[in-house]
Parts: sequence; C-alpha cells; structure tokens
Amino acid sequence: MTDAAAVERARALLAENPVLDGHNDLPWALREKVGYDLERCDIAQDQSARLHTDLARLRAGGVGGQFWSVYVKAEYQGDKAVSATLEQVDCVHNLIARYPDELQLARTADEVEAARASGRIASLLGAEGGHSINCSLATLRGLYQLGVRYMTLTHNDNVPWADSATDEPAANGLTAFGVEVVREMNRMGMLVDLSHVAPSTMRDALRATRAPVIFSHSSSRAICDHPRNIPDDVLAALPANGGVAMATFVPKFVLQEAVEWTKAAEEALRERGLDPLGTSPEAKAVLQAYEKANPKPTATVATVADHLDHMREVAGVDHIGIGGDYDGVAFTPEGLEDVASYPNLIAELLDRGWSETDLAKLTWHNAVRVLKDAEAVARDLQRTESPSIATIEQLDGAAQ
Repeated sequence: MTDAAAVERARALLAENPVLDGHNDLPWALREKVGYDLERCDIAQDQSARLHTDLARLRAGGVGGQFWSVYVKAEYQGDKAVSATLEQVDCVHNLIARYPDELQLARTADEVEAARASGRIASLLGAEGGHSINCSLATLRGLYQLGVRYMTLTHNDNVPWADSATDEPAANGLTAFGVEVVREMNRMGMLVDLSHVAPSTMRDALRATRAPVIFSHSSSRAICDHPRNIPDDVLAALPANGGVAMATFVPKFVLQEAVEWTKAAEEALRERGLDPLGTSPEAKAVLQAYEKANPKPTATVATVADHLDHMREVAGVDHIGIGGDYDGVAFTPEGLEDVASYPNLIAELLDRGWSETDLAKLTWHNAVRVLKDAEAVARDLQRTESPSIATIEQLDGAAQ
C-alpha cells in the first residue's frame, strides 16, 4: 500500500489535472435501485451504503470529468433498447439539472475545459452497445443531438453488424453496415468506443475509422487473458490512430486468478435465475454467500498499476487513460473501492516513478485531446459528406 505522503502528492496533482473517467454506470444503478427517483437516492448525500458514486466522493477522488454510461442490457432489442437508452439519457440530464453547482453538461472538449474552469464536474454521455441504435443511423444521430459523445459498438452480445468479445463470432469483425456506422460516427464527431468488442472488430474499426478511437473501460490482455481486454497489437496501433485506451478496475478483467473464480460465481447466479452481471440486492447476497464459501482472489491498486505500466510501454503515455466502471460491478479492487479512490492509484504510479507530466496525460489531457481531435475530423468531413441514409438491408443484404 502506498504511503500517506504519496497520496497527498497525488491529491495535489489531481487538483491541477483531475481525472476524466471513461465509464461510470451510475444511471443504470439509479434505474435498478430507485426507478430514477432521484429524491430516493440523493447523490448530494452519502450513498456509500449502496453506490460507488456520490458528489462528495467524486470531489474526494479528484474527478473533474465523467463519461456517464447510458447502458442498457443487451437483451433489450429493437425499440425497447432505443426507449431504454433514451430513459438513461434522460436520467443523466436530470442529474445535471438537479445539481447545477456540481455537474455541467459537456458536449465538446471546450465545454469540458469550461466546466473544469467553473469548478464543476464535466458530464459527458456514452452509449454502451450498438443495440441502442436498432440498426438505424438516424437513431445514432438522435443520440448525438442529445449529447451522447461515444458509442461502444457492442456490449456482451453481438449486434447484427459487429462481433462482441464475449459472444460467438458471426460477422468476423464489422460488416459493411458496421463500417458505415463507424464512418457516420466519425462524420458527427462521436467517438468510436472499442471496449467490449472482439479483437476482429477492433482491427476492422481501426482500419475503417478516420478519427481517433477510445477504449472506455478495458485493460491489457497480455497481463490478464480475458476477452474483454486489449491485445498488444491493437494497443500498438493506437499511436498511429491517435486513440486512447482507458484502463478499467474490474477485478475479473485485471487479475488472472479472478477469471476462473468469476466464471464459477456467475454460474451460481445463473442457477438461481439471476443476471450474472446484476448488482441487485439478491445478486449481491448470492455473491456474498459464494465468496464466503470460496474466498475470491483479491485485486489491488498494484494490479491495476501493472496494467497501466504495460499499456504505457506498448501504446505510449499519450494513448492511455482511466475508465473505472464504478457502479457497474459488484466487486472492486482493494484500495479502489469507490470514486474517492483515484488518489490511491495515482500514488501507486508516483511510487513507481511515473512523472507528474505523464500522470497529467493519463488523468486528463489524453481524454480531452481525443475529443478535440475527433471534433476536428468531424468538421472536415462535414464539409464534404452528408448524413448517411444507408440501411443495414442495403449494405449487408442477404446476410440479414
């Protein structure tokens, strides 16, 4: 564990260069726990008994910007997925309206910087899974108009036009319509998020994109061989693309010993008819009972730092960031229990010899730069390209 002096130094660094985190699932947690009734879960109050996130802990953690995930379950399909995504977007807008002195909607890199200058937490939106657009580029544009600034191409299941990391291969990457989705995102200025997608999809997207990509919450596959992580050849391609890989804290993605334990724990949930990704009280109780009988391997701050060390070595310090995935997981690493914990990670990296300049890139500057670069590409493309009216039937034809 890092010492108190290193943590204080980390807090000082974060006061100047706060965290712009790539992924937090608070909106889904609010949907599941209180049906979006923000009176029943006031994040201006201490919510540590049921959430990883509240305003005081965001401040304590040195968070200056947050991509709020507007995730919906991959089982939600068609219009149900679109409607649920809109409800998630509405939740984020309601949070921002409810706490105007703390949160500020950010649609551009300049607005991110302006929020920081005003002392507010820049609040961006990221859609987690291409099922949210129901194979409609017009729906994709509608989400952009509502403030969504990245879309993860898949979640845990394939979409008709892209393969997921945790499903059986079907498209072997991106279909022709999948390429069109990527290119339309480039034209708008919406970041292409390659977390959750298969390596074949990652590589196809890197070939198709005209703008930098992100991984909003993925770590290194060389350090932990889980399909949700990023292979080294993809990390090595990020400098040419300009993109950013944001290391996540999820124990089952960062600690090799946790992979098999997690598979068995998820099977215990399935046997009881519960969602293996669920964070409901029932799911937590089952997991706690399983853990009591089968103590889980413990990820730590050092485990996450190992990923960042490797990602920096392969991709370069200009192409890494942080995406904690708080309120989207049942377990967190020791020392990274909630959004107040970022100083512990920065202190660990300071102890490992990371410079303050490099840490400032990790926490803030890389993420802001990738937003700016995507906006610049979009401005250029919009001079010569009109909104795409292509359909999946036109481009993928009989494959559908």
